[in-house]
Amino acid sequence: MGGAVAASWHGIPLQHTTGAELQKGQYAFEPKGTNRGGFHFQGNLVDVEHTDGHNVYVQAKVEGYSWNRFNGVQLKTVALDRVVYDGAAQYTSEAWIRVCRDRGSLRPDNCSTQGHYKR
Repeated sequence: MGGAVAASWHGIPLQHTTGAELQKGQYAFEPKGTNRGGFHFQGNLVDVEHTDGHNVYVQAKVEGYSWNRFNGVQLKTVALDRVVYDGAAQYTSEAWIRVCRDRGSLRPDNCSTQGHYKR
């Protein structure tokens, strides 16, 4: 009997933009056969500007696919633990992540630079 291969976790540098941060972030690329071989990330999504009236969110994507959005809660810190994957592949080899402040429909959202990660 063979044992399952564990994912190796790596730190995500602080992702931040005006009003939003992803703190204590870490990621792992899951092995083939576990969580669809996806990009697994964890961290605390923080609304750091309580007086602006805006919500925050994290976006993550894998190669060939659009951004996935994971919403925070206004005025709070939300612990995220998500897996993003390519449904047509055995495993994902590249991923991107960024944190954003949702400024509503009349003004564009502001987002951090994209963190780019490879298996």
